[in-house]
Amino acid sequence: MEMRGAFVRKFNAIRNISGAIATILIVAALATLTMLAQSCTKDAVGVNTKRPQAVIPVTAAMAVEKDVPVELRAVGNVEAYSTVSVKSLISGQLQEIHFKEGQDVKKGDLLFTIDPRTNEVALKQAEAAYARDLAQMENAKKDARRYEELAKKEYVAVSQYDQYRTAADALEATVKADKASIDNAKLQLSYCFIYSPVTGRTGSLLIHKGNLIKASDDNKFMVVINQVQPIYVNFAVPAQYLPDIKRYDSGGKLAIEATQPQTNEAPEKGVLTFIDNAVDNTTGTIHIKGTFDNNSKSLWPGEFVNVRLTLTVKPHAVVVPSQTVMTGQSGQFVYVIKPDSTVDTRYVTTGIATDRETVIDSGLKTGEQVVTDGQLRLVSGSKVSIKGAEKGSEKGGDKSPEKGGEKGGDKGPAQDNGVKKG
Repeated sequence: MEMRGAFVRKFNAIRNISGAIATILIVAALATLTMLAQSCTKDAVGVNTKRPQAVIPVTAAMAVEKDVPVELRAVGNVEAYSTVSVKSLISGQLQEIHFKEGQDVKKGDLLFTIDPRTNEVALKQAEAAYARDLAQMENAKKDARRYEELAKKEYVAVSQYDQYRTAADALEATVKADKASIDNAKLQLSYCFIYSPVTGRTGSLLIHKGNLIKASDDNKFMVVINQVQPIYVNFAVPAQYLPDIKRYDSGGKLAIEATQPQTNEAPEKGVLTFIDNAVDNTTGTIHIKGTFDNNSKSLWPGEFVNVRLTLTVKPHAVVVPSQTVMTGQSGQFVYVIKPDSTVDTRYVTTGIATDRETVIDSGLKTGEQVVTDGQLRLVSGSKVSIKGAEKGSEKGGDKSPEKGGEKGGDKGPAQDNGVKKG
């Protein structure tokens, strides 16, 4: 009996708990139904009453029309216009150095002096030999003329006259050899004074005063001079652009701009002067070289620069900020702001694109307002408010983003090696 009573008490307790849970669920369901019923109640004219739609703040810009340069961008390497490795053509002791390391030198400036004393002595010896042989030659010619007259009168044998004439001719040849020896001695002496063959910037000195120099030593340069005015910039672009480059280059020199990375300096301007005669099969690129005056000497051999090659200009293009264009499953699109402050999803075809601006080939007209920031919260039909629009109107100044876009985009979109096209 006691066991039966305990079982009954446990059963009643469980039933009470289940009843309480069921009561809570029923109350929650009734509350939910009441809220749904209230949200769907009709007003006096029979229209469903809904919550007002949230207004999403965004930034916007205007699609503008401008002439857009068609450009190729790449990373280039600066090369010296010419590089001269200075060597000595004679052996001797380095006597003087007439410049400092890293100094700018002009063509014809004296760079080195090698001890000239040995060559000066050799020149004097050659001049002395020339004077001796010249005197002997003149005397031999006089003897030959005298014996010529005697031979004609048959006072002497003709063979004797021939001997004097041969001696005079031999001495004349010796004098000519002496002249050549003098010229050679002068040339060797000139090698003692080394002049700059180009105008440029000297590098580190690889040999110093007092050292003994060996003639034409292949393993030792005295100094290296780089010509930096003008200067080359060498870069490569995908071979797919070669036909366009050749077509536009035939109409005149194509403009190139070179900018040092992470600087605000104005770009150096140059022209396209070289297209390689073969495509690099390993990379699928064509090597191109531009020539720059480099008046400011901002370009330096060996450094890397950002290069922009302008092929042509696309007139009357519709341009929007690049961040305006979104990519979805059906393609690229923009959010266009309509007069009632709602947005419409507009699919577009894009052309030339950069990090700053994108050309719209179709799907958008000049003057239409597009969303530049806040797109992730939007769907077609969303109501928006443009940030800063009221503040700008109160001040009476038109500071809409599209005005700044026009000013900031004067460089125009450019076509990169990985150019985006719709």
